[in-house]
Amino acid sequence: MALYQITVKKQWRSAGQLIEPGMSVQVATDILADPILINGGQLVQDAFMRVYGVDLRSMNVLMNTLVLESKRIG
Repeated sequence: MALYQITVKKQWRSAGQLIEPGMSVQVATDILADPILINGGQLVQDAFMRVYGVDLRSMNVLMNTLVLESKRIG
């Protein structure tokens, strides 16, 4: 199992929501690939919704590597 940290790199305002640089979540996956790219980023979407209450999909940033950065930490 791999652990990834997903961090917001750039402020983004869309769909009445705001994400700021430094906001981050951790996502565990049994697939050794970037969780932003797995299953349409659903694990990342769920984690940001759970922790911050923001819907990255409606903000159109879920698969945007200019806004989100993924780093394997475990």
